[in-house]
This record gives sequence, C-alpha cells and structure tokens, in this order.
Amino acid sequence: MSVSDRTPEAGNYDTSHSIAVRRFHRTHGLIPPAVEDQDVQLQRCLKQLSRREKSIDKYLYLSGLRNSNVHLFYRLVTQHIKDIAPLIYTPTVGDACLQWSHNYVQPEGLYLSYADKGHVASILNNWPQHVEITVVTDGSRILGLGDLGINGMGIPVGKLALYIGCAGIRPEATLPLMLDLGTGNKQFREDPLYMGSRREKGSAKEEEEFMDEVMIALNEKWPGIVVQFEDFKNPFPALERNREKYTCFNDDIQGTGAVVLAGIINAVKQSGVPAKEQRAVFMGAGSAGVGVAKQIVEFFMREGLTEDQARRCFWLVDTKGLVTNDRGDKLAEHKIYFSRDDNGGKQYKTLGDVVDYVKPTILMGLSTIGGIFSPELLTKMGQWNERPIIFPLSNPSANSECNFEDAVKYTNGKALFASGSPFPPVVYEGKSLQPGQGNNMYVFPGIGLGTILSKATIVTQSMIYASAEALSTALSPSEVAQGWLYPEIARIRDVSVIVAMGVIRAAQEAGVDRETRIKGMKDEELEGWVRSKMYDPHEETRRVEQEVHSFVEDLSGRIGGSHL
Repeated sequence: MSVSDRTPEAGNYDTSHSIAVRRFHRTHGLIPPAVEDQDVQLQRCLKQLSRREKSIDKYLYLSGLRNSNVHLFYRLVTQHIKDIAPLIYTPTVGDACLQWSHNYVQPEGLYLSYADKGHVASILNNWPQHVEITVVTDGSRILGLGDLGINGMGIPVGKLALYIGCAGIRPEATLPLMLDLGTGNKQFREDPLYMGSRREKGSAKEEEEFMDEVMIALNEKWPGIVVQFEDFKNPFPALERNREKYTCFNDDIQGTGAVVLAGIINAVKQSGVPAKEQRAVFMGAGSAGVGVAKQIVEFFMREGLTEDQARRCFWLVDTKGLVTNDRGDKLAEHKIYFSRDDNGGKQYKTLGDVVDYVKPTILMGLSTIGGIFSPELLTKMGQWNERPIIFPLSNPSANSECNFEDAVKYTNGKALFASGSPFPPVVYEGKSLQPGQGNNMYVFPGIGLGTILSKATIVTQSMIYASAEALSTALSPSEVAQGWLYPEIARIRDVSVIVAMGVIRAAQEAGVDRETRIKGMKDEELEGWVRSKMYDPHEETRRVEQEVHSFVEDLSGRIGGSHL
C-alpha cells in the first residue's frame, strides 16, 4: 500500500504527533494544529472527567477516549491507575453492563451467538489483528448482578483494559469475546433495546458443544492464544475440560484464589497464628469461594500440614447454613471437598451460628450479601483474636459483606482487612489506617503476561500458586512496615513484572514453556527482558516518530539511488 492509500487508524489521531507524523498518517488537518505535550493532553482528560458527576458518565467518556485515541487512554490509565481503575472496571463496570444495550455506541470485541454454531471459525476470521489473549464470558453471572446476557460484554472489555494498562500487553493483541448462548433474564429478553438473541439460556450440553467449537477455532486461528474464562454461572466444566489441552485459566476461580492467597500469606504472618491453628469460616460456597479455599489449603500444606489437616481448617457456609455431609440436601460437586463430617449431627443454619460454633481466626466473604458481617460478628472476631483476619471480598461495594470502617470500629482497630472493592482509609485513634484491596488486578495481568512471554502450552496450578507467592513478596519495605497486605495500586506495573516473573519460572519448572531464549537468564536479566516486552503508551509517540523518520530516510535513499 502506498502512503497515499494509507487509511488512518484510531491511534493516529493523537495531538502529540508531530506535523511530519500527521502527514504520514494522513491526519494532517483532521485534528487541531497544536502539537501538544502529553501532560497537557492528560490535563484535558482529567478536566473532562471532573465535569461528569456520575461514574457511569465517566465510564462512557473513557470508553469513547479508548476508541478514538487508544494510546492517550492508556497514558491516562497508567498514570492515574488508582483513580481510573474503579471507573473502567469494578465497581462502575457493573452499572455499565446493566446499561450496555441502552448505551451502545460503537463496536467493541467479538460476539459469537449460538446461531453461529458450525461457523465460528469463519467469524473469527473477521477479527483483523493477531491475538495473544482473549477474555471470554457468556454473561451468565456478572459480578453479583446475575445473568446479563450479552450486556456482560463490559467485563471482557474492562478486564482486557487492565491487562493492557497493568501488564503492558499490546492493545491490538487482545480480544474481548462474548458467547451469546441466550439469557435467563426475562427483563432483557423483552427489552426492545436488548442487543442479544432472545432465546432462553441454552442447556449445559449445548454450552459444552459450543465451547468446544470456540476453543478449537481460537487455537487454529491463533495457536497458543491465552484464554481467560470469566463470569460463567458454572465455571468448572469449561476449565476442567480445557485446562490440559489449551492455554487457559479462570480468573473467578484461580485468579481470585491467588490474590486472596497472597493477602492471606501476609495476614497469617502478621497475625502470629500458625497455619495449623487457623480456623477459616467462608460465607459463600460457590465457585469463587471454593477456589479461594483450595488455594489456601495448598499454602497450609506448604506450611507443614497434611492435605486432610489443611482441609479441616475450613468451614463453608451457603444459603442453607454450614456445608455438611448430613445436611439432607444434595451438595453441588464442588462443595463436597470441604463438606464437614464432624458436626455431630447438628446443623448450623446461619452464619452467626457457625461463627459461634467455630470461633474463627479468619472470616472470609464471597457471598455478595452486603453487610452480612454484622457489628456483632465483627465484635466477636475482635474479642477472640489479637489480629482477626477479615476479608469481605464480594463486588461491587454494595455487595461487600462489611466495609472497612466497621471492621476497624468493631474490632477496636485490630482487623487485618482486605476487600474486593475499594474503601477509603479510616482514622482510628489518631492513626490513618489503609484498607487492603484483594483485587484480582494484582494477579491476572501478570499471569497473562507471564504465560504469553513464556509461551506456556498450559497454565498449571503451580503457575497460579507462583503468582500468589510473587504478589506476597511485592510489598515495598515501607508497605511492610505499615502492615499492608497488598502493594500500593499505583505500583501495579512493577507488581505485574514480579508476578509475571514468578509465573515464567513456574512454567519453566513445570516444563510447559516454549520460550527457550530466557531459560538461562538470571532474575535481574529476566526482569529487564520482561520490561522490554511491555507496551508503554508513553513511548508510543516517540516510537512512531522514529518509525516515520526511518521510513522517510529509507524512501529518500531509494529515490536517490534510482537516479544513479
């Protein structure tokens, strides 16, 4: 294609580009003439954000910016990650999903409907870029909001924005993917503005067959693609069916487990209570809760417990009470591993009953029941423990089992706290206390980056565990001194490098890596190599300037040579 035939791309409309670059991209005259400093661009963005009062309006502005000037968007994300992350992902993404069809403006991601069965491969061919990682959902269990159908596309879009901003995966190498298998949400099916198919949710068999076709097509189109499953109502079948065949993982199960495990590793250290004496009550026995508990079991085993001893440190509570063998109902398969057989025939129907029975050292929430960690329960945790570990992990904030202020107040400032959604600091007895946030963004970007860079054939459990271990070591000396459980979110790109390195080393130890050039690298050399592979939106203007300069020089040389 000649220069004159070049069609401008979205990233080319950048006011930080020189006039020479604008001429090359054919955007000269299509944007205002000032060649702006990147800081000036960010000032304008922040000012426009500040004028919007509602978070959903800020989200829509940022979506428009990402689609019109992708590098400026990611400069904003990386430089102001603590403020921007809640606007492009949780908690704002929940509202964005609920309103997705009503607010739809531009295409984002790829939609595969059940009606496309048998033709998935041909539809994937419509995607123009080479893809290294995809986030895929069917929208059947979005956060704590239930079945949202294709409105759940906000999750893959937002998740991949964090892969890019936090771990430096290039934007064009990502694919948000929605599987439209129908929806059980009657309100959406009857909404004239709903943009998905209006069929009832398909059967488990239909989902399995369709997923098989999708996984085959993805790996034929982009061999070695990393597939992250997200927000499936029943996430276990797809993971179990594919984890040994393809490079895939489930962030709800494995990512949540890893980020919580990292916090638990640090909290257990700070509590002074050894693993063998820990007693963990989990409010929520779904896929995420069980996934988290299994990760912690592995940690307890590495601390010297047998698997059975570690497993018996957990009491899981669902809507019917304590999960036991003799409760009288048929337990979901994933709950059986932690089902208790030592309750002496007595059934404990409420969380309060279970807490009084167990007197836990750890209170974990993955229930999406806002406020269920009552002042009474929190007070008891503070009375029984010198440093009670309290992790209300449900999203969004309204679904959190308690807030940080209550955890501090009712435990007399003793709580070792981490939540799923952000909470503000609290001043207690003249000291500012910082809440931990067990946000999956601490691990999944690094898992994805490490898996891509190592060219891993599969994502092993050892790689997931390594991500948690790496995260637990990522705190700075000042963060450790202040008793934090997680690093400052502003350092997320440095944290992702540490996590990615842990994942790479685990892939090498498991023998599933294919990137032979880095096998013999020492840690310092590997760190430099990982950083060199990360997309840096602040360097894009300089990179483009150099490319255009080299192109012009090369073209001038050819023209000059043709006259000799």
